Amino acid sequence: MTSVNESSNLFQNPILPGFHPDPSICRVGQDYFLVNSSFAYFPGVPLFHSRDLVHWHQIGNCLSRQDQLPLEHARISGGIFAPSIRYHDGTYFMITTNTTDGGNFYVTTRDPFGEWSDPIWVAQGGIDPSLLFYEGRVYLTTQGFATDDSNPAKRVPCISQSEIEIETGRLLTEPQPLWKGTGGASPEGPHLYKIGAYYYLMIAEGGTEYGHTEVMARSKSPWGPWESCPHNPILTHRSTDKPIQALGHADLVEAQDGSWWLVCLGVRTNGYPPVHHLGRETFLAPVTWDADGWPNVGNSGRIELEMQSPLLAPITWTAPIPRDDFDGQKLGLKWNFLGNPHSDDWSLTHRPGALSLRCCAASLDDGFGVVFVGCRQEHFDCEVATSLSFAPEVDGEEAGLTVWMDSRHHYDLFVSCENGTSFVSVRRRIGSLTAVVACEKLLDDQVTLLVRANRLLYALFVVSKNGDEHILAFGETRYLSTEVAGGFAGVYFALYASGNGRNSTALAEFDWFDYRDRAQPGILNIDCRLGDLLTNDLTKDVLNRIVPDLVNNPPGEWFVNIPLIGIAAMLPEAISPHKLLLIDTALRELRVVLRDDR
Repeated sequence: MTSVNESSNLFQNPILPGFHPDPSICRVGQDYFLVNSSFAYFPGVPLFHSRDLVHWHQIGNCLSRQDQLPLEHARISGGIFAPSIRYHDGTYFMITTNTTDGGNFYVTTRDPFGEWSDPIWVAQGGIDPSLLFYEGRVYLTTQGFATDDSNPAKRVPCISQSEIEIETGRLLTEPQPLWKGTGGASPEGPHLYKIGAYYYLMIAEGGTEYGHTEVMARSKSPWGPWESCPHNPILTHRSTDKPIQALGHADLVEAQDGSWWLVCLGVRTNGYPPVHHLGRETFLAPVTWDADGWPNVGNSGRIELEMQSPLLAPITWTAPIPRDDFDGQKLGLKWNFLGNPHSDDWSLTHRPGALSLRCCAASLDDGFGVVFVGCRQEHFDCEVATSLSFAPEVDGEEAGLTVWMDSRHHYDLFVSCENGTSFVSVRRRIGSLTAVVACEKLLDDQVTLLVRANRLLYALFVVSKNGDEHILAFGETRYLSTEVAGGFAGVYFALYASGNGRNSTALAEFDWFDYRDRAQPGILNIDCRLGDLLTNDLTKDVLNRIVPDLVNNPPGEWFVNIPLIGIAAMLPEAISPHKLLLIDTALRELRVVLRDDR
C-alpha cells in the first residue's frame, strides 16, 4: 500500500493512506503486524502484515464477529478506539476499548491469519490500553485520571497502570497513576517498553489535532519515578508548514537487523485554512538512540513524505485488483458496514455476481441502520465507479453511491423515483443544510455512477451505455473534512440503499465496483506549482486556453510557487470547478514530464 523509489531506496509516506489512525505494531521473526482503530465501522480493527515495514497488505480484522464487536449504541466516532498489538510466548494479543459497550478488552490468537478469540474484559477504565510482558508479569497501561496537585477535588488526565493476570484479565493490582506527562493536554496513547536497563514510557500529548506531540520518559522501575526525555517532544509538526500535520500516537518496533522504527498517525492537509478529509493515516519513521539512551525520531523529530527505506529486503504483495465483481462468497477485506449489519439487508447470493442491498427504512441522514457497504478513500486523486441495477417503484426508495464522512456530511449520487419515473440525482448534505443540486430522468434501470476526486473537489457523473461521461455536480472536499464535520474518521466511498422512512422489499443490485488511484507522480498536473506549468510551452498553452486571465494577469508574483489546485481553492472565481476539470483532463492527455532541475 505504499511505493519505493528503487533507484534511491526511498519510500513514500504514509505507509497506510486514508483512514488508518492510531497504529500499533509488533514483530515476530521477520513478520510485522500492524493494527488501527476502526470506531463504528464493522468488522473492526483492521490487521496488516509486512516483511519490510514499507509494503503492507491487509490479512483480516481482529474483530470480525458481532459478539466480539457490539456497536448497537455507538456513534460514528464511538465504538473502537486505539488498539495495541503484542506477541508473547506463541500468542498474539490485541487490546482495545469499545467506548460505547463494555470498555477495555483483549482478544487473542495463535494464528494472526485466522480467527481471534472471544473478548477477555479487564476492569481498568480509560482508553488506549497497551500491554507489556516482562519476566512473568503483564503490565496494563491506559489513559486514566489522577488527583490535581493544586486542587484535590479536581481530576486531571494522566497515564494509569495495573498488573493483570493474562489468562483471565483479572487485575492483580489496583490501577494507579503513573505519569502526567510533560504538561501538554490530553496525555494518552501510552506504550511501556523494556529496553536495556530502562523501562521507557512513550505517550501522546496535545490532543489528536494540530498540536499533537509524542513524548517519552524512562525509569528503572515500571512504576517510576520517571525521568523526562531532555529533548521532548521526540516527535511533532506543530507550528510548522509541513505537508504532514498532527503527528503522534506512536509505537516503536525493533527490526530484525537491529534498527528501530516508529509508526504514528498524521494527516495530510489541503487548502487554507488547512483541512484534511482522508482521515488520520499511518506514517513510518526511523529511530536512532543517542549516547545517553534517548530516541531521535526521523529528522530531528520530523517526518517527511519521502524517507530512506529500511535496509530490509523489499517484499511486495499482489496489488489490489481495481474492480470488485462481487463474485465471491464473502466481501473483500476492504469493505466495511456502518455499525453491525443485519443479514437480511444485504446478500452476495441473491443474484450471484452482484451485491444486493435492501431498501430499509433508515436513511443516510439517520446514519446507523442505513444499508451501507463502504471502503476508505485512500488517495487524493482517485475515481470510483459502480454499475447499479435498480427499479424503484415507490417514492422515497433510493440507492446509489455516497461520498461519506458522517450522517451530516455526505455527497450522494443516487437513483430514485417520483410518480413512477426514475431519476439520477446528486444531493449535498453539509451540516444542517441539504439540497438536491442535480436531477435527470433515467431511461434505463441499469446505470453506471462515477465519482472522480482530486484534492479540492469531487466530480459526480453518470455514464451512458456507450461510455460517455456526463457530469451532474461537484462537491468540495473541504466540507467533508474533520475541521468541518468533526469526529475521528475519514471519508468513505459507500454503496447504499434506503426506503427513507419506509421498510421496502426493493433491492438495489451492484454488479461491480471500481476504485482506481489516478495520481501521476513526475507528470505536470494540477497539483504542480503554477510556475512549473507556465515554464513548459504545452502546459502553458492549456492554461492560456482555459484561464487566460490567470496567465496574463497573475494575482501576484508569489502565486507562481503555489500549486494550481491551491490557487483554485483560494480563487474559485478565477478557476471554477468546471475549468479545473478541463485543465486536469488536458494535462493528463499531455503527460508532460516534470523536470528535476526546477
